[in-house]
Amino acid sequence: MTGRAKVAIVGSGNIGSDLMMKIVRLSETLEMAAMVGIDPDSDGLARARRLGFATTAEGVDGLLEMSVFDDIDVVFDATSAGSHIANARALEPHDKILVDLTPAAIGPFVVPPVNLAEHADARNVNMVTCGGQATIPMVAAVGRVTPVRYAEIVASIASKSAGPGTRANIDEFTETTSAAIERVGGAERGKAIIVLNPAEPPMIMRDTVLCLVDDADPAAIRDSVATMVAEVARYVPGYRLKQEVQIEPVADDEPLGTLLAPGSPRPALRVSVFLEVEGAAHYLPAYAGNLDIMTSAALRTAEQLVAARSGATRPTEALA
Repeated sequence: MTGRAKVAIVGSGNIGSDLMMKIVRLSETLEMAAMVGIDPDSDGLARARRLGFATTAEGVDGLLEMSVFDDIDVVFDATSAGSHIANARALEPHDKILVDLTPAAIGPFVVPPVNLAEHADARNVNMVTCGGQATIPMVAAVGRVTPVRYAEIVASIASKSAGPGTRANIDEFTETTSAAIERVGGAERGKAIIVLNPAEPPMIMRDTVLCLVDDADPAAIRDSVATMVAEVARYVPGYRLKQEVQIEPVADDEPLGTLLAPGSPRPALRVSVFLEVEGAAHYLPAYAGNLDIMTSAALRTAEQLVAARSGATRPTEALA
């Protein structure tokens, strides 16, 4: 690859539009080339046309027919879990990096500060979910200090920030995030819950992470969490701790049997991490931190995969 890598975004809704604006405003290595949708009257396609990018309302089939397609290096899929399966199949014969922002999870889960380097050569990577991007770094941070026997996350987002795609994928959200808490975060068992809060004015995204862990130095846990928060905040400036990490002993008589994996030792400590994610408002309102962290993580991932493919750097070097 020479110069900036050209990208296409499949999905002209809120997530795709926000991602487009981030590429235009922030990226020094990626260049918008095409916006793909299925609604010719969508705001995303109209905005892309005004900015001078190629557009099609014929989905991935239309993308394959576009004159710019051969020059595209990265395709972002911001549609739905079901649509991604068909999109990935259509794009498989072509040598493109595919960054999946749906919960389809065809490719490996990627959370940039946790495991991006492990998948530098992957052609299809999955960005888990908004809740996963916000909370899995915290599970991994705790896990760097002591084994995490159980991790539970609750992602609370403004109802107004949950569009049709998010609502259609609620089941996939819980299943995909729970699996990624274990595979990427390193917890023996993981559980994910999402809450769509209809409060007015809309609330900023809040995330709670609860970990049941072996005995460890509380100061070491807090230091590891603080370091990881700083790493995520490098590409999601609105990512922050809402209050100090809470660490308390687990009572001897507390019933935990249904939470732990068979044969798992009894945890000694309960670690609670409280997060807030404020969006950068590039396209969406600042309260939509759930969408902002997905597009920010996808942008970060694509930039580093492009760099790795060109031999310029490894993902871990860029994140250092």
